[in-house]
Amino acid sequence: MHFSLKEIFSVTIILFSIIDILGSIPIILNLRKKVGNIHAGRITLISGGLMLGYLFLGSKILQLFGVDVESFAVAGALILLIIGFEMILGREIFKHNDLNQGKGSSVVPLAFPIIAGAGTMTSLLSLKAAYYQENIIVGILANLLLVYAVLKSSSWLEKKIEPGTVEVLQKVFGLILIAIAIKLLKTNLL
Repeated sequence: MHFSLKEIFSVTIILFSIIDILGSIPIILNLRKKVGNIHAGRITLISGGLMLGYLFLGSKILQLFGVDVESFAVAGALILLIIGFEMILGREIFKHNDLNQGKGSSVVPLAFPIIAGAGTMTSLLSLKAAYYQENIIVGILANLLLVYAVLKSSSWLEKKIEPGTVEVLQKVFGLILIAIAIKLLKTNLL
């Protein structure tokens, strides 16, 4: 075992900045309005499963389908671009299908692509080349705890943040999401 607090801290901070769960609060609150209940535990478990899958099998799965990491990142960027436009324009492009028929799910787009999307996958594949696997796993778990806490407190956040503030934050973070998508597109297309 090669546990290192320095590596764990670095991985945790890198993933925290990529996942940006705090910046996703307007998206979460918007989804609460659309689908009702957000299942924090389910979304966290699915996100964790996706991240661990990326870590252990990500490049092999992409190779199996003949897709390179850059193409996957471009596809994820296009999804983020659409979500950003949804937030700014106030139009629903993605149909938020309910996996439980009426109980609200929001696994898509929260678990994928917001939490465990293309940026997270490419970051984990990059981190794998620079850090020990056990430190990456601890960094993933630390981020999942924060993701769970934010998702679990979404109803409390909705009560504390005024609707007008949520709308302004939604527009601002929609623009930021579009900028992140464009950066992913530029990085992976050039």
